Amino acid sequence: MAKVKLDSINLQILKALQEDGRISNVDLSRRVGISAPPCLRRVRALSEAGYIEGYHADLNDEALGYGVTVFALVGLHSQAEVDLKSFEARAESWSVVRECFMLAGEIDYILKIVARDWDEYQNFLTTQLTAAPNVAHVKTCLTVRNSKHLPGIPLE
Repeated sequence: MAKVKLDSINLQILKALQEDGRISNVDLSRRVGISAPPCLRRVRALSEAGYIEGYHADLNDEALGYGVTVFALVGLHSQAEVDLKSFEARAESWSVVRECFMLAGEIDYILKIVARDWDEYQNFLTTQLTAAPNVAHVKTCLTVRNSKHLPGIPLE
């Protein structure tokens, strides 16, 4: 991956794409104040340099029938690297686990889990998560509502 300098134009491009990944190159070039061909070259270079990992649609979970979001705090018996990698691979295989972060401190991982309803979540919890090898304990936090959802990072 070639390194790309993050000048003010490139930062504006990244901010605009993060806000609207479907923006046309012409509209993007207008927004950042350059012509379309160099804008497209910059977007390609930013992508090739690894600053842009992909594009996706931000779906409405409740409209699609996923009314339960739970954060699970997972403690493991062993924190040996092979055991951590094994747990991460297992979490990757669970479709209801949408995010998995390794933490420093008392808890080893926090998982963001979505389910259609409480019964589906409980089934996942009891048959897969707590039954997984090396899982010592799981504490869960059921969300009431999401008052802020901003994917990405702050680009000012």
